[in-house]
Amino acid sequence: MAAVAQQWTLSGTFFTCSSSSKLCCSRRRQWQSQYRSLSQPRGKNQKRNKSRGVVCAVAISNAKTRERESLMEEIEERLRKIRENPMEGVPFDLEQFSESLTQNDGVDCEIGSTVKGLIFKTDANGAMVDIRDKVPAFLPLVEACIYDIKTPEEAGLYPGIEENFMVLREDDTNSRMILSLQQIQCDLAWERSRQLQTEDVVVKGKVVSANKGGLNVLVECLRGFVPFSQISTKLNVEELVNKEIPLKFLEVDEEQDRLVLSNRKAMADSQAQLGIGSVVLGTVQTIKPYGAFIDLGGINGLLHVSQISHDRVADVGTILQPGDTLKVMILSHDRERGRVSLSTKKLEPTPGDMIRNPTLVYEKADQMAQTFRQRIAQAEAMARADMLRFQPEGGLTLTSDGVLESTGLRVDGIDLEDVAPTEV
Repeated sequence: MAAVAQQWTLSGTFFTCSSSSKLCCSRRRQWQSQYRSLSQPRGKNQKRNKSRGVVCAVAISNAKTRERESLMEEIEERLRKIRENPMEGVPFDLEQFSESLTQNDGVDCEIGSTVKGLIFKTDANGAMVDIRDKVPAFLPLVEACIYDIKTPEEAGLYPGIEENFMVLREDDTNSRMILSLQQIQCDLAWERSRQLQTEDVVVKGKVVSANKGGLNVLVECLRGFVPFSQISTKLNVEELVNKEIPLKFLEVDEEQDRLVLSNRKAMADSQAQLGIGSVVLGTVQTIKPYGAFIDLGGINGLLHVSQISHDRVADVGTILQPGDTLKVMILSHDRERGRVSLSTKKLEPTPGDMIRNPTLVYEKADQMAQTFRQRIAQAEAMARADMLRFQPEGGLTLTSDGVLESTGLRVDGIDLEDVAPTEV
């Protein structure tokens, strides 16, 4: 027989069972009995349990109240002790506290002052610097170096580098200090220029541009000016751009930002050092079939192919190349024409060393030049002695230095004191 589903309703609750199942009917009667017991009103035991819960709640509430009162009394006691003796239990006094505040009050960030800072971040715009101020300072890229750079790393600025910076100004938007390294480097460059002017030394300057008045040059990281009146007539101004020339300081005025230099004075000083037989350092400029032109610090000299070595030199390019640095000896110097003749042949310890071992020639250059000058002096002295041997009555004597002097005697009515001494 098929099971027929029946629904039993129990106070709004539905039960489903099989009419053929006795077990289901017994469970139905059990559920009905439980429902009737739950729906009956509470008895005396239930009321007694309820009263016990109320008493427990009151006891807990009283305990919390006493705990709060004890805590308040403790707080009042501590406040009383603080008012009576504020420094009790403090490991330092007011004077020590004030001194600590002074030491950690930050740094002197006045405009124009110098502060020490630690770089902790760099980017394409500059660097962030910790100067122990309330906010980090900023070093713009344009203020990071006296030269034009594209990144802080080109100026050697990396996180962890500590430097001295100059405070330029304060950024009103975020109260951040703007720093500069360029200004400190400029101050050092001006100081160096004043020192070089005092010492009257020759320096190298790079020609940046030329105008109607003269040359704009870069020397000691500063921009200077060379008037046309102070440029050597031997120089071609149009070919000097992006090249280095010898210079001397004429005027150094940091307040007026004025730096005036002279190429003429530097050239004259360089020429004065080009004595016959002296050894100078030069750089090969150009190579020609007949020799090499050597730059002697603003003055060009010719090292003829016949003066390179005692051995025959077929091709100058096999021995020298443009840009090579070498030692040469001055053979002759025509100041009016600006021509200087040079030689490495006279510096060879043995013939052919300039071809086989030029390094040895440069090492022995000063020694060989000294020997050459002694030979020249001896030859001149012998020539003067031979001249006096034939004319001892001429009123001339030879000094220990090999110079002819007058004895004051008159020869054919001429007073030899009026005759200029012979030039060596």
